Amino acid sequence: MLIKQCYLNYNKVKTFFDKVSIRFALLPFFLILAFACKEEGKMIQQAEVKEQDSDPVELDLSQIQERDTLVAILNNSSTGYFIYRGQPMGYEYELLNRLAQSLDLELNIKLTNSVKEAFQMLNSGEGDIIAYNMAVTTQHKERVAFTEHHNEVKQVLIQRKPPNWRQRKRHQIEEYLIRNPLALDEKEVWVPAGSSYATRLENLSEEIGGEIKIVEKELDSETLIRMVADGEIDFTVAKEDLALVNATYHSIIDVNTPISFPQKIAWATRANAPNLLGAVNSWIRGMKQEADYYVIYNKYYKSPKANLRRVRSDYSSLTGNTISPYDDIIKQAADSLRWDWRLLAAQAYQESKFDASAESWAGAVGLMQLMPATGEMYGVSDMQSPTQSLEAAVAYLNWLDKIWEKYISDDQERIKFVLASYNAGQGHVLDARRLARKYDKNPDKWASVSKYLLLKSKPEYYNDPVAKSGYVRGAEPVNYVREILTRYERYRQLVGEDSAMATIKA
Repeated sequence: MLIKQCYLNYNKVKTFFDKVSIRFALLPFFLILAFACKEEGKMIQQAEVKEQDSDPVELDLSQIQERDTLVAILNNSSTGYFIYRGQPMGYEYELLNRLAQSLDLELNIKLTNSVKEAFQMLNSGEGDIIAYNMAVTTQHKERVAFTEHHNEVKQVLIQRKPPNWRQRKRHQIEEYLIRNPLALDEKEVWVPAGSSYATRLENLSEEIGGEIKIVEKELDSETLIRMVADGEIDFTVAKEDLALVNATYHSIIDVNTPISFPQKIAWATRANAPNLLGAVNSWIRGMKQEADYYVIYNKYYKSPKANLRRVRSDYSSLTGNTISPYDDIIKQAADSLRWDWRLLAAQAYQESKFDASAESWAGAVGLMQLMPATGEMYGVSDMQSPTQSLEAAVAYLNWLDKIWEKYISDDQERIKFVLASYNAGQGHVLDARRLARKYDKNPDKWASVSKYLLLKSKPEYYNDPVAKSGYVRGAEPVNYVREILTRYERYRQLVGEDSAMATIKA
């Protein structure tokens, strides 16, 4: 405790002696003690960090494959993971989707903007891989195993340009900005807590023989960049690629002062998961040989106009809680259905991608892709009217819900049967339920029934006497349910307040 207090008082001791003009005989002793306390304090902090996530859980690729799901830890950012016009997007997210597909695993996303929490989640087994735009550092290597790097970038200083910068000459702007890291002495720089930025600034303080005032906050880089742009703080640090993206929609910021050499950027796995690490590394090596990787990278890091459009869109989770132009009527319709509105929005996206004029090859029309006969049954006069389409779809969904309420008492489980019936007709789902019962599986659980819905594409199953509705391409309704529920979970993570409805798992 005494050592910790000594470390906390180090700066006060140093400042005091710096200001005293008389050279005391004991000055060397106190300075040695102060610096010793500083180093001891650092060792204590590092020991505490190690203690927090020591002995990571034993969870490698084989166990991940057994549960059929890769759990990735991401941050909500313009390059990590966000929703745009109803569709999950992000550089890390798109790469992770391809990784999961290559490993034949479902992808589950967990969000945190805290680096410290991300490490804790990884080593406790809450996640399997951290997919941040993270620099490989010696300090972080003590806690996780880094994958092969997929990029190399510098850290840069984020600062504001002078007032009325557009009216100033270039040399006037340059005179106002910090271009030499020496000028950061005694300056306050905010960075995400536990990030490599804090470590770099500590080293830079030593290099310039001064003291940069590092303020670590549980905030992500993009939030801190916005705070600089808004004048709430003066400085932060970010990786150059992320900084350049943000500079496209915060024109007031300057990102042209590097404070580091290029650093490797990689993902991270648990240190005791060598098989997962090997599989990810093998995929990264192959992916970097494909044009698809560079298309994805350029989409998020080299397309400033597209970035600006996404960030400023009314339908981006980066700027608000709006999914589509039809959110208001979707919310009203969902109330009468007693669903979370984001679930109904996920179904609408699945049906039409929010295109109210969409028409399918089979003749389905409108936002909820109703067949003309169904629309007529529910009083639709204009098949392309979003309001009428939603009202008719909700009436149909309510009718299906009443059918399934006789069999499935659990509300959340019943939703899966309702969605499948909307897509393929309730007769085929009832057939799959009867087949599940015949083969001693639980007919009230979608996990069992969906297997027999898939099997109904085979003659021995669709010709079975218990199957009344004949052949169906069962993969379509099964995928339909899974994709809607996956999208719904994405919407829950990023859009609007948490619903009282618990997560529905496919």
